Amino acid sequence: MVPPHWPAASAQTPSRRRGAVLERAILEAALEQLGTVGWNGLTMEGVAAGARTGKAAVYRRWSCKEDLVADALRSGLPDFHTVPDLGSVREDLLELCRRARDAMYSRPGSALRSVIHECDIKQAERFHAVIIKGVVEPTLKMLREVVNRGMERGEVRRDAANGYIFDAIPAMMMYRSKICASEWTDRELEEMIDQLMVPLLRSGGP
Repeated sequence: MVPPHWPAASAQTPSRRRGAVLERAILEAALEQLGTVGWNGLTMEGVAAGARTGKAAVYRRWSCKEDLVADALRSGLPDFHTVPDLGSVREDLLELCRRARDAMYSRPGSALRSVIHECDIKQAERFHAVIIKGVVEPTLKMLREVVNRGMERGEVRRDAANGYIFDAIPAMMMYRSKICASEWTDRELEEMIDQLMVPLLRSGGP
């Protein structure tokens, strides 16, 4: 039996976690805040409350929300390095698109879109390296590998490996997300691959 003079445990009591465990909780809370209240609504105090810790614990590790959000995005971005190999350039590209679509609408993806959509130009510069190194470069590397593998199979013409080809899928997916504010369905992804990418890549010319 708990002595009557002991205070009852409360869900709001700040946690006494330390080190990497507490840091992980803070980063997770930052991603959650970005996904719910967005960049403009995120505060260090709100992140502390979400992590069930004191705001001093947050400020000891990150002096401003830009630094906190940059680390949260780095920690939460999915693995963009495993290249699919399903036997054809069509199936490989389709799987890459599904992965990109699912990543964009995951919690880290929602956080990243919040930053991209809401930050002004000066603020966005702070996250440029995170986005380039964590998303853009790995995606382009996978696209190149898929296209080069298609060349080896004879599915893809030799002059298809150029910047316009590699930009097409990311540009279209970002346009749909940012400008149209809508998600790609599986059918729409298939149509994009079959009606745009396969004809562009096809051996013998478009």
